[in-house]
Amino acid sequence: MNHDNYPNDYIRGILQSVKTIALVGASQNSARPSWIVMKYLLERGYDVIPINPGLAGQELLGKRVYGSLAEVPGPIDMVEIFRNSEAAGPITDEALALNPLPKVIWMQLSVRNDEAAKRAEAKGLQVVMDRCPKIEFGRLSGEISWQGVNSRMISAKKPILSGKGFQKLSLNRPR
Repeated sequence: MNHDNYPNDYIRGILQSVKTIALVGASQNSARPSWIVMKYLLERGYDVIPINPGLAGQELLGKRVYGSLAEVPGPIDMVEIFRNSEAAGPITDEALALNPLPKVIWMQLSVRNDEAAKRAEAKGLQVVMDRCPKIEFGRLSGEISWQGVNSRMISAKKPILSGKGFQKLSLNRPR
């Protein structure tokens, strides 16, 4: 896998197939990116399990916090790493010791560990590095374009949404 450029279908396939995401490095500070991403993914229907040894046993956004991946009492589809590149290696190794194995190792923006990626891919896992699932979900679902980000045109006009009430987003849009 070329980790410098991911095809849209690769990212879309991951975001469509995973349900349970262990977010390593979850923060209780609502100004931190990990808190914002966790809240966003929960609102999109993912089961996000926060991992933070300093908060273990507490609740974060209504979800129990675990101190390690091994403590999570069920299968994990994706391990999202909100730690630095050096820490991504041991976290990947912890994920590779799980039974069953997760399907995906996802390293957040600015996090890249090619050796950890090779170990995960050798075990059959998909790997994404230096990307944010919140940004990728918004980009692939069209949500970002509601703000004018993808259109190269920023407007103060509200987007016209079809139907009444809240419009659900879907990654099942035409490509």
